[in-house]
Amino acid sequence: MLNRISPRLLLLIGLIGFVLAFAGCTNPLVDSLVVSPTTASLNVGQTAQLTATGTIGHGSNHPSTTQDDTDSVTWTSSVPAVATVSATGVVTGISAGTTTVTASMNGYTGIISATATVTVSGSSSGSGVPPGSTLVSISIIPSSQSVAVPTQTTQFLAIGTLSSGATVDVTDLVTWSSSSAQIATIGATTGYATAVGQGTVTITALYTTNGTTLTATATFTVLGGTTEEYTAVTIVPSSQSVSASGQTGEFIALATSGTTGLEEDVTNSPQITWSSTIPSIATITSGQASGNGITTGVSQGTSTIVAELTNPDGSLVSANASVDVTLTAAPEPLLSLTIIPSTISVDNLLDQGQFLAIGTYSTSPTVRDLTNSVIWLTSAPSVFPVNTNGTGTPSGGANAGVVTADGVGSATIIAEATDPTTGSIQTATATFSCPLVLPTPTTAGSCYPDSEASALLSTLTVYNEGLNTTDWLVTAPSATGTPDVLHCGPGSSAAGFGGSVCVATYPVGTTVTLTAPAGAGAFGGWSYNCVATSAVTAAGPNTCEVNLTYDDTVGAIFN
Repeated sequence: MLNRISPRLLLLIGLIGFVLAFAGCTNPLVDSLVVSPTTASLNVGQTAQLTATGTIGHGSNHPSTTQDDTDSVTWTSSVPAVATVSATGVVTGISAGTTTVTASMNGYTGIISATATVTVSGSSSGSGVPPGSTLVSISIIPSSQSVAVPTQTTQFLAIGTLSSGATVDVTDLVTWSSSSAQIATIGATTGYATAVGQGTVTITALYTTNGTTLTATATFTVLGGTTEEYTAVTIVPSSQSVSASGQTGEFIALATSGTTGLEEDVTNSPQITWSSTIPSIATITSGQASGNGITTGVSQGTSTIVAELTNPDGSLVSANASVDVTLTAAPEPLLSLTIIPSTISVDNLLDQGQFLAIGTYSTSPTVRDLTNSVIWLTSAPSVFPVNTNGTGTPSGGANAGVVTADGVGSATIIAEATDPTTGSIQTATATFSCPLVLPTPTTAGSCYPDSEASALLSTLTVYNEGLNTTDWLVTAPSATGTPDVLHCGPGSSAAGFGGSVCVATYPVGTTVTLTAPAGAGAFGGWSYNCVATSAVTAAGPNTCEVNLTYDDTVGAIFN
């Protein structure tokens, strides 16, 4: 016999099912979404928490309710380079600017969203490292960047990680450097990089505190532009005399860089060609791996020695010297000259090294110390000066051949000896260097360009403040006095020059004369820091002088 279920029991079962079904709806779709706060202001490296609140209000029989959807929405930043946002709504300032942070989710009517505006200032708050915290590592963001052509700029940031795991912006607390100023420069305290010439450099950030050093590196590539060009060649010595009996003499070629103004020994460079205008009087070696520039007397007379250097862009620079060949035999000739040691490398700025010049003669004594009688020369007099014949020596008289490291890099040191009887000249070369080695947590650095080094050299930057983009031109000599090495502006006819911004390095205290030649465009004047030394006229020429007490920028106005 079947049991019957009463209508009252059926109604009770239905009510229970409805309640259970409603109770199972634990996350109903929301009708609207709000992000709070709607605006936030951060410094670089600071963070802020955003929250997302959803409102449920659909249906006429139920009052509106709200719920925390911070962890349920999808968070995005319109400009991640300004500020990033995590999956839980934590915003972190990256660089100066403004970004829109959006929270979105699937709502009752489809995808719904809400936004907040985040503004980031350009510097970190306070010192960047909170008191009592320890910085354990640093990194550079981005790790690599590239620009199309010289003069374009970009920003690198240094981000430090604390022992707590938190990150802070330390861009203005590290020391920035570029591995090659001929390719790119970077602000020592700003991380702001400027392209100079084609190539790739390593950007280094160095943080030092309480004896601990942290480093990080990135790469910066300049895709366009030209490689470094030479603007002038000088032959040392400019003349000498040898005997027609086969006596030899040596010439050295020094080329002036158009980028740095420094001179470099190119005697044996594959870019240079040596020649004698009258080989029947004197010959000269050329095209060898080493030993170029050696002239040999053949017969009586005078010949011109020519050194011709070909730049990568095909432009040529050259220099002449003369060799006088006599019929007299060379009595007691100076057969050779040697510098010992052949290389000296120092570790610290202002360190010194002593070179000796040793001459070999045909008669006894065959080996003689000529250190204080030869003429000493250096390819980088503003960076690695050398004492010569008592000139530049301290009171009391130090030996000649002493080189001082006033900066980072290397130089060719030249000793030039003249035979008092024949007038023939022998030369020898050596290398002096103070290489930059950045310190690490376990090893000390060397020749690091700290505040002491920055006071030794200064950088001059020249640009046009006016509207003329066709034929303006500014010229200036190099640090070694070579005229018109700096060619800034499209009015330059020199191959490889004519950029809109020009940079050159000079010793601190140097007074540099800038010239806007006649026909360089409608000239309107110089910036305040370059004192005019000629009447300012639109037709030109116009000159001014700037005294480089530190890095300086001079603007010229061409309209």
